[in-house]
Amino acid sequence: MKITVDTNVLVRAVVHDDPAQAGLAGDLLRQASMIAVPLPCLCEFVWVLRRVYGFSTTDIVTAIRALLDTDNVVVNRPAAEAGLWLLEAGGDFADGIIAYEGDWLGGEIFVSFDKQAVKLLKEQGRAAQLLAS
Repeated sequence: MKITVDTNVLVRAVVHDDPAQAGLAGDLLRQASMIAVPLPCLCEFVWVLRRVYGFSTTDIVTAIRALLDTDNVVVNRPAAEAGLWLLEAGGDFADGIIAYEGDWLGGEIFVSFDKQAVKLLKEQGRAAQLLAS
């Protein structure tokens, strides 16, 4: 079976906070011939692991890399790597994905009120502009 996974399925499989749901999630993920993981799911996954469960950046990166390295997982790998790069550099995973996808869609410059995101993207050699109020 080819599935598109929701964030809560990934969270249950990683966190095991509900043993019954964790078992169902794990069984499903092992049995699926293909698991499609949309980018919004990855962004939510990072947010939930950090904000709800208090995972460290290192643990979040480890969880995402394990997911990306799973044979039956299909994800926009370059976008996920852009998110991981920004996360590991001290920024927000979602901002890395947003900047990557914006480039892919034809955007020429990442624009934000987020000083850290703009700083990190500029350090990476990407076009980024801070909006000041």
